[in-house]
Amino acid sequence: MSNRAEVREFLMTRRAKLTPERAGIPAGTNRRVAGLRRSEVAAVAGVSVEYYAKLERGAIAGASAAVLDAIATALQLDDTERAHLLDLARAADGIPTSGRTRRRPSRAAAARPTLQWVLDSITDAVAFVRNPQSDLLAANALGRAFYSPVFGTGGRTPNLARFQFLDPASRDFYPDWDLFAEMSVAMIRTEAGRDPHNRALQDLVGELSTRSETFRRLWAAHDVRTHGAGTKRFHHPEVGDLVLAYEELAITAEPGLALLVYTAEPGSPSAERLRILASWAGAGVSALR
Repeated sequence: MSNRAEVREFLMTRRAKLTPERAGIPAGTNRRVAGLRRSEVAAVAGVSVEYYAKLERGAIAGASAAVLDAIATALQLDDTERAHLLDLARAADGIPTSGRTRRRPSRAAAARPTLQWVLDSITDAVAFVRNPQSDLLAANALGRAFYSPVFGTGGRTPNLARFQFLDPASRDFYPDWDLFAEMSVAMIRTEAGRDPHNRALQDLVGELSTRSETFRRLWAAHDVRTHGAGTKRFHHPEVGDLVLAYEELAITAEPGLALLVYTAEPGSPSAERLRILASWAGAGVSALR
């Protein structure tokens, strides 16, 4: 999808989500749209209807930071959505997200011995490295055991998004499958906004759009989100139910790569199950490979 189309669809879907009540605008009568009208967004943002209509048609190149901030405020965008709008505007202006050319990491970069040493030193938590298109590039022993359903999907680089949408085993592994699906697509959408020229990411979106109706539907929603930190539920085929807290850390030496660490609350049943999984992984239990 072109940058203009991305901008158009993003602004239209955000406008459709914002009700007059939330915006503090009288709904009036004979209203044919659930969300705000273009004229209402323009009035709240303090720009002309003609100019906002131009932006919503995708002509965002050259828009000032002040105008973009006003539009984001009028649409009540959250921090991730606001950053996504700025990423789309930078792409329209031909400016990389970081202000400099972004070096795309390769699989070889993730396999640096020192990075693997770091992963291997983490023995009581799931630790792995992923790239913007959700490839699992490296993991510690517990990470490989934990994600055994993903690592066991064939000769291709293990990919969390493909597992989510194309492998029936994901519905057992993720008890909150629908929520995970929404998160997966929203994170991919965010990454696409940050790096619109990432060919591998474009190919992944094309593949999943072709093969998964659920992915197509969620992709059309234009929702965005960052991972950061939180809690997730899993059902592991070997040890059962796990509730794990996660933290995502940027790897500054390899822009675009992230280190994720999953841990369990000390003393909890999940911690005991994770300990069992770690002991099996350390012993090289064949069922986990």
